[in-house]
Amino acid sequence: MSTTPNNEKSDKTVPFTTAEDAAKAANGSTPSSTAAVDLVNRVADKAHATIDRLATTAAPAAQQLQKSLEDTNDLLHERADRLRTTGNEWCDSLRTNVREHPLMAVGTALAVGMLIARLTR
Repeated sequence: MSTTPNNEKSDKTVPFTTAEDAAKAANGSTPSSTAAVDLVNRVADKAHATIDRLATTAAPAAQQLQKSLEDTNDLLHERADRLRTTGNEWCDSLRTNVREHPLMAVGTALAVGMLIARLTR
């Protein structure tokens, strides 16, 4: 019985499970060392080919995603600046109105307060 990479018990025979076992296989200490080395080489070659193919496929998508995120970031910063400017303009306009018509501002505040009080009952 051997162990799997997750240290689970398995009844399957594994050609080698540690680097030491792999070195023994490469040195010819086991009868099937050539077959084991060939198997490892084939698996490694296929893994390299698959990783290269995935990297080639994923690179353009990752670049497009990065550009899209940068554009979105620029757009959000631009809109935030515009909203901040608009908010500041509204506050300045409100201050000017309150200074020019203080009694109307107090009356409006009183009416809004009474409306909120009625709605929350």
